[in-house]
Amino acid sequence: MNRTTARGGDARRRLSAVPSISAPGARRTAPNSPRVFLWREFNVNSNNNNDNNNKNENGEEEGDGESRGYYHDSAWESAPGHLAHARCADSPSADCSATDWSGHAHTQLKSGKQEVPLEPEGVRQSDRQQMGGEGVRDGEREGEGLEGSAAAVGGGTLQVGEGERESREAGQGEKEPGGEEEQEWGREEGIIKASQTDVVGEGEWEAEGGTGQERGSRTTQPGGDESRGVGEGHDREEGEVEKEERHSSRGERSLERLIVVADDETVQEEREREVWMAMAWPRSRRAANRHPHFPQYNYQVQVAENQPPGTSVMAMSAVDPDPGDAGRVSYTMAPLMNSRSSDYFHIHPETGFITTTQILDREHMDLHYFRVTGTDYGSPRLSGTTMVAITVSDRNDHSPIFEQTEYRETIRENVEEGYPILQLRATDLDSPSNANIRYRFVGDTAAVARAAFEIDPRSGLITTRGAVDRETNEHYTLQVEASDQGKEPGPRSANVKVFITVLDENDNVPQFSEKRYVVGVKEDVRPHSDILRVSATDQDKDSNAAVHYNIISGNSRGQFSIDSVTGEIQVVAPLDYEAEREYTLRVRAQDNGRPPLSNNTGIVSVQVTDVNDNPPIFVSTPFQASVLESSPVGSSILHIQAIDTDSGDNARLEYRLTGTSHDTPFIINAATGWVTVRSMLDRESVEHYFFGVEARDYGMPPLSATASVTITVMDVNDNRPEFLQKEYFVRLNEDAVVGTSVVSVTAIDRDVNSAVTYQITGGNTRNRFAISTAGGSGLLTLALPLDYKQERRYVLTVTASDRTLHDTCQVHVNITDANTHRPVFQSAHYSVSVNEDRPPGSTVVVISATDDDVGENARITYFLEDNIPQFRIDPSTGAITLQAELDYEDQMTYTLAITAKDNGIPQKSDTTYVEVNVNDVNDNAPQFLSPRYQGTVSEDAPPFTSVLQISATDRDAHANGRVQYTFQNGEDGDGDFTIEPTSGIVRTVRRLDRESVPFYELTAYAVDRGVPPQRTPVHIQVTVLDVNDNAPVFPADDFEVLVKENSAVGSVVAQITATDPDEGANAQIMYQIVEGNIPEIFQMDIFSGELTSLIDLDYEARNEYVIVVQATSAPLVSRATIRIRLVDQNDNRPTLQDFQIIFNNFVSNRSNSFPSGVIGKVPAHDPDVSDRLYYTIDRGNELHLLLLNHTSGEIRLSRKLDNNRPLVAPMLITVT
Repeated sequence: MNRTTARGGDARRRLSAVPSISAPGARRTAPNSPRVFLWREFNVNSNNNNDNNNKNENGEEEGDGESRGYYHDSAWESAPGHLAHARCADSPSADCSATDWSGHAHTQLKSGKQEVPLEPEGVRQSDRQQMGGEGVRDGEREGEGLEGSAAAVGGGTLQVGEGERESREAGQGEKEPGGEEEQEWGREEGIIKASQTDVVGEGEWEAEGGTGQERGSRTTQPGGDESRGVGEGHDREEGEVEKEERHSSRGERSLERLIVVADDETVQEEREREVWMAMAWPRSRRAANRHPHFPQYNYQVQVAENQPPGTSVMAMSAVDPDPGDAGRVSYTMAPLMNSRSSDYFHIHPETGFITTTQILDREHMDLHYFRVTGTDYGSPRLSGTTMVAITVSDRNDHSPIFEQTEYRETIRENVEEGYPILQLRATDLDSPSNANIRYRFVGDTAAVARAAFEIDPRSGLITTRGAVDRETNEHYTLQVEASDQGKEPGPRSANVKVFITVLDENDNVPQFSEKRYVVGVKEDVRPHSDILRVSATDQDKDSNAAVHYNIISGNSRGQFSIDSVTGEIQVVAPLDYEAEREYTLRVRAQDNGRPPLSNNTGIVSVQVTDVNDNPPIFVSTPFQASVLESSPVGSSILHIQAIDTDSGDNARLEYRLTGTSHDTPFIINAATGWVTVRSMLDRESVEHYFFGVEARDYGMPPLSATASVTITVMDVNDNRPEFLQKEYFVRLNEDAVVGTSVVSVTAIDRDVNSAVTYQITGGNTRNRFAISTAGGSGLLTLALPLDYKQERRYVLTVTASDRTLHDTCQVHVNITDANTHRPVFQSAHYSVSVNEDRPPGSTVVVISATDDDVGENARITYFLEDNIPQFRIDPSTGAITLQAELDYEDQMTYTLAITAKDNGIPQKSDTTYVEVNVNDVNDNAPQFLSPRYQGTVSEDAPPFTSVLQISATDRDAHANGRVQYTFQNGEDGDGDFTIEPTSGIVRTVRRLDRESVPFYELTAYAVDRGVPPQRTPVHIQVTVLDVNDNAPVFPADDFEVLVKENSAVGSVVAQITATDPDEGANAQIMYQIVEGNIPEIFQMDIFSGELTSLIDLDYEARNEYVIVVQATSAPLVSRATIRIRLVDQNDNRPTLQDFQIIFNNFVSNRSNSFPSGVIGKVPAHDPDVSDRLYYTIDRGNELHLLLLNHTSGEIRLSRKLDNNRPLVAPMLITVT
C-alpha cells in the first residue's frame, strides 16, 4: 500500500484542487521567454493492473500502458495509450501557450519533480499498441470544446479551465524549478515522441487523407536500430507492428509526458506553426530490424561420392532487406541427425557456399541433414533458419562380392531335371541401380557347365539342366560371374569358382568279364585247390562298386566254394568223374549299394575229366564151366565179364588167359571175354583144365584184375536139366550195389554126374545182371548200377545146360524206385521286391522245387536255413510270408536260404536263395538336427544377409529322402525372411528395424519329395541386434516451462528428457544447452536433463528465456526449444508520488462546458503484473469534490466545483 500525503519532500503526498477564474474575453498571449519541453524518465509497467475496470463512460476499455521503458539513455519511445502533441519546438522565439480552444476548458498537470501524464479517457489498448491515434482536423475543430481531455498523470499538476479569455495568471503561476516556463498543451488523440538527447528535429507533422492526423515521429535507436512510429493501423503491416512491440519490450522506456492546453486565440498561430514545423522537420522513416529469410523452408541437393574435397554442393542465400550491417548475413550450419555429418561439409560464413571437406563415401554415409542459420549483424542480431538435406549420389565404385571365396557342393547323380543345387549370393554396396546383379557361367568350362547345369541370372540359383551321371563326369569346376550392370562409370563384376562333386548312386549292375566260364578239372584234384577265378566290375564308386560273389545254384553237393571278395572258386570235396562228370554253377555278383544290385548271369561250367582210378572188376569169381568133349572147335564155353567204372580208354578192357600152355584147347576173345574151344577135346585125355584170366584197361597206367577159371570136360548125356520154377519174381531197389544177389534159380538133371551150368540168355538189358553156378544152382547178381528212370522192369531168360541139353526159365526183376534224385528248384535264384509297408501275413513269393522220384521220395518239404524273424515259409507250399513289419531304413535287403528236402531214405535236398529287396515308402518325416534354432542379425544388415542355417535328414531313400526347406502360411516374419530350399540358409529379405520388431518367431518346414510329401516344422527365433540408428526424440519441438520468479539459485526448474528407441549403450542420452544461454543463466545435468537456475530470476527484469537444448546419442542428435516463462510473484509494493490537480474555472455562457468526464487517473504503479490495485481517499474529500473509482483509480470532478470560488483541498490517497 502506498499513501500520498504531503507536498515536496514530505512523507505524505497532498492533492490540491485549485479553481481559478479569469475575466471573460481575456486573451492569453504566449510569453516571449524561451520555452523548453521537459521530458523526464518514467517507467511504464507492462502489467495490466485493474485492467478490467479501465473503461470510460461509453464502456470502452482504457489501456494502462503496456510498454516498458529503456534503461539508461536509450531513445525515448511512446508508451501506448498516452496522448500528447508537441506543439512547440525547442526554439527561444517560439510562442507556446496553454490556452483554451474555442472557449473550452482544458486540464493541465504539473509537478515539481516529475511529470507523468494522466491516462486519457477513451483510448483503447489497440490504439496504444499502434502507438498513435487519429488527430483532429484543425479546420473542423474550431469552436468545439475538448471535454475532460487527459492531461497528465504522476507527480504533476492537473489544470482545468473554461472561457474564451486567457488565463494568464494560471499559465504563469506554475514554473518549473530552473526558472523556465514550462508550457504544455494537450490535445485529445495525438502522440509525439522526442529523445532526451535529440529534442528538436526528430519529429514531424503528417497529414494523411485530409484528416489532419498527426503522426508520431521515428527516432534512431542506439546501435543503429530503427523503430518506426505508427499512426493508423494501415500505415504498416501487422507483422512489423508485432516485431516492433517485441523489440521495444526489452529494457525500460524513459519518457515524460508534456500536456499542453491551448485556447482558441492561439489556434491560428498554431496552425501557422504547424505548417512551419512540417516544412522544417521532414520525416525520416526508419525500418525495423527484420529477420533474415530463406526463400525455402528446406532444400534438397545431391552430390556425387568420391569427389575431391572442396567440391561445391550448393549456395545458400538468405534475404535480409535491412540496409547496412543489419542486412549483411553470415551463415552457419549444424548437423541435425548425425554429428559425423559436420566432418564432411563446410559452409562459408560470408558467401553461404556449402562445400565438401573430404571425399564422400555413399556406402559409409549417404544422407546428411543440416540446419543452416543465417544471422544478420543488426542489433540485436536476428537470424533465420532452413533445413538442408544432402544426398550422396552413388558411383559404381564397388564390385560385387560373393559371400564365399569359393563354393563347394555335392549332388547325387540321377537327380531330376531342375533340381536346385546351390544358391550363390553376391552383394554390392552400391545403390540399387549400380547393384542390379546378374549371374552367368563364364570361362573355359562354360560349355560343359551349361550342358549339365543352368544358373538363374537374377537369383544365382544353380539347378540341373539334365541328367547328371557320375560315371560320365564326377567333378565339375564352374566359373560364375556376377555383374552389377552399373552405368557410372561402367559395370563391374566378380568371379567365383564353384566346385560340384557328383556323388555316386548305385545305378550300375556288376558286369562279369565273361559270359560263360568253362574249366576242366581232373577228378583226382586235391581239395581246396583253386580251379577258376570269376571277375565282375561295377562302374559305381566305393561301396556301390564293391562286388562280392556267391554260388547260387549247381553246387548241391557242396564240392565247390567261392571267395566272396576275390571270386576264386575252389574244389572243397573230392570229385568223382564216375559220379558227376560236369557241374554247372551259377554265380551271383552283388554290390554293396543301398539297395544292392546283383548280376545272376555268371555261369561256370566245371567239367570233370576222368583219371584211371578204377581197376576192372570181374562180375563173378572164380569162373567155372563144363564142356562136352564132343563140342566142336569154336564153341563158346564161358563168358568172362569184367567192368571198369572209368570212361574212355580207362574203361576199355582187354582179356587174356594166364597159366595156360601151348596145348591148352581153349582161347579167349580179348575184346568180348568169350572162352571158346580152340581144339578137339578128349575127356579121356584131360578131364579138368585149370588156368587164369586177366582183364586190363587201356588207362595210363593200365589197371588190371585176374580171376581163376575151371573147365570140366564132360561126357555126353541124354537128359536135359529142368528148372524147378519156370518164372521167378523179385524186387530190387535201384540203389542196390553191384554184386547184390538178386535171386537163385535151380535146374535138376536126372543124368548121373551131370553138371548143370546157368547162363542169362535174354532180357539182360545193358548187362545189368550176371549169373554164376554154385552148388548146382544159378545165382543171379547185379552186375551194373540200376537206373529207375531208364528201366523199371527186367524179364531175364536164364538157361540151365548140362552141356548138351538145356532148359529155360524167366526171372522178373521189378526195379523199385530208390531216392536217387534230389529236389531241384525251378529257379536257381529268386529275387523279389516288397514295399516296407506291406502288412504282416502278406505273401512275398511262392517257390517250388521238383523231384524226379516218386512217392515219398518225391514229396518235398521246405524250410528256412536261418531263423529270420521277419519271414516264414510254408513247409508244404513253399509260400514265403511276412510275420513282422519291415523297415527299409533298418534293413534294405534280406537273403533267405531255402532248402527243399524230399522224404526218401536217405533224404535228399536242394538249396536256393531268395533275395528280398525292401522298397522304400515315404514313411519317415524329415527330422531336424536341432529342436529349435536361434540366430541373431544386426538391424542394419543388408538384404539377403545369412542369419543361420537349418538342417534336417530323412531316413527314406531317393526322392522320399530328399529334403527341401520352406516357409509356409506367412510364418516368414511378414516377408522379412526367406530360406534357401536346398541349403536351409535363412536370409533377410530387406533391412530390419529393431525398434519396430525386436525379434521374430519364424516357423520353417522341411519337406521331402515323396508322394504324398511329409513335412516337419521347426521354430526359429531371430533376435535383431540394435545399432544406433535412431536419434533421441523429444516429446515436442517446443516446450513451455513456467517457473516462479525468485526461485532459489541452484534449484531444479524443469527436467527435459528425450527418449531413444534404441537399447543398451545406443540408448544412452546426454543433454546440453547449445543456444540461448549466454550469459550462463541455466545449467543442464548431462545425464538426467534436469535444468537448474544459476542466478536469481526476476520477472520484472526479464520474464522469458528461450534456450535450445540438445540430446545426443552419439553420433545422433536432436534439439528442442525451451521457452522458460517466469511466473510473477507479489514481491513489489505499489508506488505513488504527490500530484496536484489545478482546475481553472472560466465561467462561460455554455452550460455544458464543465468537464464532467474522467479527467485522469491516480498515478500509482505496481511492477507486479498480477496485482490488482485498490484506491481510496483517506481524508480531505469530505466535500466529495473528487469522485474516485476504487478499482480503476479514475478521477472525475464534482459539479460542486462549478463556481467562481477558489478552493484548495489537500487530500490523502491510499493505494493497496
